[in-house]
Amino acid sequence: MTKKELYQHIIDYFEEAMPVAETELHYSNPFELLVAVILSAQCTDKRVNQITPPLFEAFPDAATLAAQSPDTVFEYIRSVSYPNNKAKHLVGMARMLLEDYQGEVPSDLDQLVRLPGVGRKTANVIQAVIFQKAAMAVDTHVFRVSHRIGLVTDRCTTPLSVEKQLVRYFPEELIPKAHHWLILHGRYTCTARNPKCDACGLKAYCREYRKKYKLSEKK
Repeated sequence: MTKKELYQHIIDYFEEAMPVAETELHYSNPFELLVAVILSAQCTDKRVNQITPPLFEAFPDAATLAAQSPDTVFEYIRSVSYPNNKAKHLVGMARMLLEDYQGEVPSDLDQLVRLPGVGRKTANVIQAVIFQKAAMAVDTHVFRVSHRIGLVTDRCTTPLSVEKQLVRYFPEELIPKAHHWLILHGRYTCTARNPKCDACGLKAYCREYRKKYKLSEKK
């Protein structure tokens, strides 16, 4: 089976099994999503969704957040991972939005990664979810699932190398949705520990599953 054929099987499966695939973070505008994604680093979406309602009520935009001290913001986000650093990043991010982008979340990758607390993965989430750009954010779920299924080669040892290979083979118009397909599949089926292989609709095409059970490749 060629790489192109494998990707088509994966696409066909997800189009039927998961026609709607969206972020599980709760937000109502680009600013809120940016805050939520920064908070979600090494933290569950469930936890982030628990703390963001009072945070967004207190600081609904860049101007109100920029006027706070990190210590004040810390009290709202203390239950997430690395709250001290994230509080500083959120305030710094809001201040840069005001100073450099008139308080609006930019759509450009290079502009996004300038913001405190925003790396390439976070920037790609914003590009894909808010602006529907062909950006593939590679988190731990996407990295794991891509390798297990065989969407990327073993030579793809960094998130950037995985991103480049996924973008190469997924059709451009599907990349924003494919990002969520892989995340949700990794979150609920192809879990880090004890993956639910028996219940997985992709096992016939999965490199790791075939290797585990010494199965021949499905044509």
